[in-house]
Amino acid sequence: MPINASTDSHLLDNPIWNSLLTGHSTLALSNGLARRYPLAVGPLSGIPNQSSENYEALRPLAGPGGVLVLFCAQQPALPPGWSLIKGGLLTQMVSEQPHPTVEIDFTRGESLRPLSHADVPEMVALAELTEPGPFRDRTIDLGPFFGIFESERLVAMAGERMHLPHHVEVSAVCTHPDARGRGYARLLIATVIDEIRQRGKIPFLHSYAHNYPAIRVYESLGFTERRTFELAVVKNRD
Repeated sequence: MPINASTDSHLLDNPIWNSLLTGHSTLALSNGLARRYPLAVGPLSGIPNQSSENYEALRPLAGPGGVLVLFCAQQPALPPGWSLIKGGLLTQMVSEQPHPTVEIDFTRGESLRPLSHADVPEMVALAELTEPGPFRDRTIDLGPFFGIFESERLVAMAGERMHLPHHVEVSAVCTHPDARGRGYARLLIATVIDEIRQRGKIPFLHSYAHNYPAIRVYESLGFTERRTFELAVVKNRD
């Protein structure tokens, strides 16, 4: 059973900022009131709140014309010099109970294994095709990833992203269009969940609130909605 992390569950209310302050502090690029992951890892960035002062601290981390991703508690409130490229409502889900057993009969010679840096080109290509969220050459440095291969071709993957003291995010869940409907995503999510639980942590994840098929899969694996965020993909116009 997972540990009781209720004492620090509030860290999930600003997960990117708090991940960069705790579990991923060694990766963080910081400017006092703003933090971000390195460009080669991804654009996720955090600020304590949407004050003009915090956005100004974020600006040099973005760089001229730079694009960053924020999870906002309220509607994005951008000061002058920033533009909103993309928004949307995100659902945050947490799994505090054991998930049902997930088994699949591999009938196409499939194999499931941990992914390594040697797999990064295929991982990036799969992410670019399926758009599970930002994925770059060093995203693999955020935590363990697992993939399913058919005929030595990567067709599905899932792994970890944000790390908090008692919570770890399941992320980059994606399947090649040619391989959907075979249960690969469920199996990979369950594999990542098991990896997280073995370290005594609680899995959480984020999904677009309108992505009902994905949310149903997450619910079937024991995830429940905790709260919502406003996604803000922002560009520094200065």
